[in-house]
Amino acid sequence: MATFVLVPGAWLGAWAWQGTARALRERGHTALPVTLTGLGERAGEATRETGLDTHVEDIVAFVERHDLRDVTLVAHSYAAAPVSGAAGRLGSRLERLVHLDSAPFAEGMRLLDVMPPRAAEQLSKQVAEHGEGWRLPMPPFEALGSFGSLEGLGEDQRDLMRAQAVPQPFGTYEQRLTGSVEAGPGVDRVLIACNDFGALLAAGAPMLAFLNQPPWRRFNLSTGHWPMLSAPIELADVLHTAVS
Repeated sequence: MATFVLVPGAWLGAWAWQGTARALRERGHTALPVTLTGLGERAGEATRETGLDTHVEDIVAFVERHDLRDVTLVAHSYAAAPVSGAAGRLGSRLERLVHLDSAPFAEGMRLLDVMPPRAAEQLSKQVAEHGEGWRLPMPPFEALGSFGSLEGLGEDQRDLMRAQAVPQPFGTYEQRLTGSVEAGPGVDRVLIACNDFGALLAAGAPMLAFLNQPPWRRFNLSTGHWPMLSAPIELADVLHTAVS
């Protein structure tokens, strides 16, 4: 059985993985959701200095503090950036990388680099006007849909997100990834592509072409960009299959 460390995307905490983590445990796995600094129950720890390095350190420290081995590290959306940094530091503790509707980051990249310039400008404006210059509130769902498909999110899931999501420290978007991002050559690499991401791959997006080739193994999941909320059991099934 596998040891999953589940890292959520922007605005989310460990709470978002509840359904998927429960289903993985029912299948005999160890499932450990992580809350990064400034998010979820750790919202009060956010400062202007909270950046991408902070979240990389959170993940590394979590794995080392629990003395985890043979880790399957799962990165949803934004979490691809800090997970890429952590992967370069975990060494032999890491068995598998799973990118969930996300792709690995290279050294020197930052999240704002992978957005259209206008979208990045809009986020910066929200931070200036509604986030005291350093926090990014979760956009209304009408705007959030422009960043990822809302497919499968019913009123219950949307209400949960509205109630639990907290502003993202914007330094995590602005700071560039530093240090090694190279996981060991023996690390298994898995992509789980939801509908929009799968469409990008099918369209032949040049920056993502490597994900269609070995050593990457690809699994598709027919739902929107937040599968741990829209299809938690189905996501657990795909993760179980990926490690079996």
